[in-house]
Amino acid sequence: MTETPSRRAQIVDSAAQLFAQKGVGATTVREIADSVGVLSGSLYHHFESKDAIVDEVLGGYLDALRGRYASALARGTSATECLRELVLTSLQVAEEQPYATAIYQNELHYLREQPRFKDVQAAAANVQKTWMGVIESGVASGEFRGDIEPRVFYRLIRDALWLSARWHKPSTDYPTETLAEDVTSVFLNGFIAQSKPTRVRANSRGGRAQRPAKKA
Repeated sequence: MTETPSRRAQIVDSAAQLFAQKGVGATTVREIADSVGVLSGSLYHHFESKDAIVDEVLGGYLDALRGRYASALARGTSATECLRELVLTSLQVAEEQPYATAIYQNELHYLREQPRFKDVQAAAANVQKTWMGVIESGVASGEFRGDIEPRVFYRLIRDALWLSARWHKPSTDYPTETLAEDVTSVFLNGFIAQSKPTRVRANSRGGRAQRPAKKA
């Protein structure tokens, strides 16, 4: 049977939405077929199994992410600039492919258990290697703190970025570019107002109280 690209793409898009909403394990081939208006048997003319669809969804997502990362790093002139570019690129891809982003974030355990996803696992490892390279470079150059484990920083910023696909709805008042600036600022500069430094001390009830720092 001649492959129909538009139908195949429709299957991938509908399946991605179902996987993101219900989970890969809970989604059936019949549900995917029903979502695109074909019989379950017809689905197998396009994909050999449900896992083959998962592979296609995540393979395309990770390929896009790696390609965009390469372009992002080419624009960066320092570890700090490269980190900013990675943050923005990650959020842009998450905005463009929210379902694939959710699957990637939610189904890592499932992916690691299935031998057929070795290529996806390798691509995911490459993504992590890209981030770790930038972070470790920044530590080595003195741009980033050396007292924080690079892998801990990576996991924190990774989760902040990809989980944002669950709640961030880009708008003219708060576009993805602004979110990227805010995320980068918080992770690199913190959330303390630099013009009004404070000291934190325990109060008499065991809680925490704040007071202005004393002038030298």
